[in-house]
Amino acid sequence: MSDLQQTKQEPVEETFISHLVELRDRIIRAGASVIVVFIGLVYWAPDIFKLLVRPLMQNLPRDGKMIVTDVTGSFFVPMKVTMLVAFVIALPIVLYQIWAFVAPGLYQHEKKLIVPLVFSSYALFLCGMAFAYFVVFPTIFCVMAHYNTPLGVEMTTDIDNYLSFVLTMFLAFGVTFEVPIVVVLLARMGVVSIAKLKQVRPYVIVGAFIISAVVTPPDVFSQLILAIPLIVLYEAGIIAARLVVPKNALKSEEATAE
Repeated sequence: MSDLQQTKQEPVEETFISHLVELRDRIIRAGASVIVVFIGLVYWAPDIFKLLVRPLMQNLPRDGKMIVTDVTGSFFVPMKVTMLVAFVIALPIVLYQIWAFVAPGLYQHEKKLIVPLVFSSYALFLCGMAFAYFVVFPTIFCVMAHYNTPLGVEMTTDIDNYLSFVLTMFLAFGVTFEVPIVVVLLARMGVVSIAKLKQVRPYVIVGAFIISAVVTPPDVFSQLILAIPLIVLYEAGIIAARLVVPKNALKSEEATAE
């Protein structure tokens, strides 16, 4: 190998190794932030779990209780809940670490676009979780409690199964509230025009009801609670896309449509 080839290969290897070292440091900092928040919250783990199960407990019959089918469930389930809460609280720090790692490779206009998108995505995901907790859970549990009463069935659930259900709902509604971000990105990158987004609106409405039927419990109220926000958020995404897409691109789209 010649001296010139060695000098070309060494900087490339050094750059790759430095990126790996930086990535390792960013992951450690992100993980450490989650652990620090978890340690600060672990003392209140039972209270956090009680707050999570409040929508269910308020709709259980008098003296209704949750059950534990696993020997260690009463310890590990509150710990899991607390860890998830810690991750949500520390998520801005995690996102910052990701941003700090990828920012040097982005153009200036990409930096201006990604920063508001990241923080708006975080805010919308929290709004989706809040909507699930304050609106969806009370409605679903109330409907199911009234449905079980005529059957003479006592409504109880295992805390681990309840956690799985809650996480599924949080994820479903958190992702649902990201629809405006997806629509804006598709329009801003030129993948789909705004006219096309309006054109496929009927398919989006049908898809919203299909998704809600798969994700939510099999009752009409639960399906409407997910499908209607999904449709509304899609319309909001179209409105936001008109504000983000450059005016010259909008004029060209309108000219093409005409």
